[in-house]
Amino acid sequence: MLLRRLRRVTGSSGESDVTHPGVRVWQGIEIPAPGIYKLDPAHRRIGFRAQHMMVSPVRGEFTRATARIVVADDPLAPYVTATIEADSISTGYPDRDAHLRSPDLLDVEKYPTLEYRSTGMRLQADENPIFYWARLRNHRLDRRDHPLPEQVQAKAVIIGELTIKGVTRPVNLHLQYGGARRDPSGQEIFGFSATAEIDREDFGLLWNVVLETGGVLVGKKVHIEIAGEAIRQS
Repeated sequence: MLLRRLRRVTGSSGESDVTHPGVRVWQGIEIPAPGIYKLDPAHRRIGFRAQHMMVSPVRGEFTRATARIVVADDPLAPYVTATIEADSISTGYPDRDAHLRSPDLLDVEKYPTLEYRSTGMRLQADENPIFYWARLRNHRLDRRDHPLPEQVQAKAVIIGELTIKGVTRPVNLHLQYGGARRDPSGQEIFGFSATAEIDREDFGLLWNVVLETGGVLVGKKVHIEIAGEAIRQS
């Protein structure tokens, strides 16, 4: 399962250890070793959903995309760039997909790609072990009575910029780290998922139809859903 929880790794002295090649331990969680990683095309999904007729969600995805992730020595200083091919959009309904590709919306002939680049990262404070104990400061139990759970979820916010139709806006990705492993073929990988929400009109995607009963045909808010694995490059 991609969205698995990370296990704490401690040696007999209580200090963190590395348990297998390609992985290091930071603040009690296993993270990838520094290096350049690329998105595995066999294990990735770049999806989205938007409201239709104000009553139901329509889901879709982009089926062709690449991403390059630079994992730095400092775990809080990764760099991410991604390119999504606009004409690979698919919602499972050809007529709707053709309209999404048209000048009304993505205008894929003029703007063939969507681009993302990160500018920073921050941990979600309440996921850091020190904050777990801080929440107990007024509790009568101490750390020995209420130890850190064996399973620690690592969550962070990737700060970055998204470009659609030549318009660039800040978009932050809420990231959940899935863990780092060596796969059966010997490749060093890590898994993740991420979500974000954008207002499509901020990027010039203005087409809509006003309904006689009130509201609009297509919602302005678009929820982005990403999941994948990244492979360390030689």
